[in-house]
Amino acid sequence: MRGEINPQSSFFSYVDLESRIPQHHPIRKIRSVVDHALEDMQWCFDEMYSRVGRPSIPPEQLVRALLLQIVFTIRSERQLMERLDYDLMFRWFVGLGIDDTVWNHSVFSKNRDRLMLNDVDQHFFDAVKKQAYAKQLMSREHFSVDGTLLEACASMKSFKPKDDSDGPGDNFHGHKRSNKTHQSTTDSDSRLFRKGKGKESKLYHMGHLLTENRNGLIVEAELTEAGTRQEWDAGTTMLAYQGTRPGMTVGADKGYDTGEFVEVCRGLKVTPHVAAKSLGSAVDGRTTSAIGYGISQVKRKRIEECFGWMKEFGLMRKLRHCGRDKVAWIFRFVAAVYNVTRLKTLMA
Repeated sequence: MRGEINPQSSFFSYVDLESRIPQHHPIRKIRSVVDHALEDMQWCFDEMYSRVGRPSIPPEQLVRALLLQIVFTIRSERQLMERLDYDLMFRWFVGLGIDDTVWNHSVFSKNRDRLMLNDVDQHFFDAVKKQAYAKQLMSREHFSVDGTLLEACASMKSFKPKDDSDGPGDNFHGHKRSNKTHQSTTDSDSRLFRKGKGKESKLYHMGHLLTENRNGLIVEAELTEAGTRQEWDAGTTMLAYQGTRPGMTVGADKGYDTGEFVEVCRGLKVTPHVAAKSLGSAVDGRTTSAIGYGISQVKRKRIEECFGWMKEFGLMRKLRHCGRDKVAWIFRFVAAVYNVTRLKTLMA
């Protein structure tokens, strides 16, 4: 018998959101990790808000919504609010009821800026790492380090002379431009840089990651201005945060095979397992002949998986925010979300 469509819609639903999400759906594992992290951050949220006044959007819901934006590669807050309005799984994950009103996108952005003014990115990152360390999923001795260029949210037309922003910068043909004499009027913290010989110059920030070699989880995330030296400085800074333990090693590519980086690593009691240059290498045969050196050279390539995910899914290929502080906040938060997605599988 052919079924018929009832044009009269139902006014009430007797099925709650919890029962609409399959028990084996991966989003449940993600929420479990996030909920534990947010429980450890209650003290941080309490310090951010006053005890009197009009209630704002709960910070837990802000963090969950931002995480969904990254995991599902939603490119704007307007699209995120639209998705949150009709997607029952999004409502369940964030903590909204089926009849709750979704926030206006500008209200959401304004409340999100409150998180950016505090160290919520770092606290969330540390809370996720805490779970990984508790499950012994992260190594405390063996690491890999690398950096990547992040294209700034600014065009080359905004790169104008510092002393006359309305002058010859509007017609830059025939004018030599450099970071010493020019600056972007859109994102003044971005720097003109190119990936290599024969490549075009663009405005970039530079992101740096320190990963551990057991499961390839991110241990530290830093953002600096674009430059070669910044890679070495950020790498040693992130290593210094790890303390001192016997047998610590760090793997890196040939760009880190410099006397300065190698000497600072040895000063931190960390053996530098950097890829040796064919000529003028800063590491000798005692290091390259060790068994651990070969292992580090294999493991260090996993850091590219982190960069690839953050750019492909985490909206880091072309930045959407201006200013180093905002970009650094987003970069570290995306790194934390990457760890959450990995823990979803590792903790299973």
